[in-house]
Amino acid sequence: MARQTHLDHLASVSLFSACSKKELQAVAKRSDEVTIPAGRALCEQGAIGREAYVIMSGKAEVRRNKKKVAEIGPGTCVGELALLDHQPRTASVIASTDLTVLVIGVREFSAILDDVPPITHKLMKSMASKIRELDTQAYG
Repeated sequence: MARQTHLDHLASVSLFSACSKKELQAVAKRSDEVTIPAGRALCEQGAIGREAYVIMSGKAEVRRNKKKVAEIGPGTCVGELALLDHQPRTASVIASTDLTVLVIGVREFSAILDDVPPITHKLMKSMASKIRELDTQAYG
């Protein structure tokens, strides 16, 4: 059974917020908790991504073209596009402090979608919502 803290963190991430407890358990079961030391990169802009990270504790800096664009912390998911399109990363993410993250690999994510089909619709709805939000920010 997945640890309750993993379920709580996944539920706080917009990508997974509409998921049921059973769906969150499927995600948590296929995730690994990892500690990332301060200064280490989770993602490198331009590199092909093979996993996504859910930050459980600590802070990280998001850089695009070597310029800081955001600081993120618990409840943030980064690298989720890699789970969907296997394209180069759009930004670098560097640990500002020691981080505890849940790591979800592409293979594990695909297995979740195969094993728990209803999650696909919820994830698509979440991604559509994010696209609309970004569109509004960019174009009003």
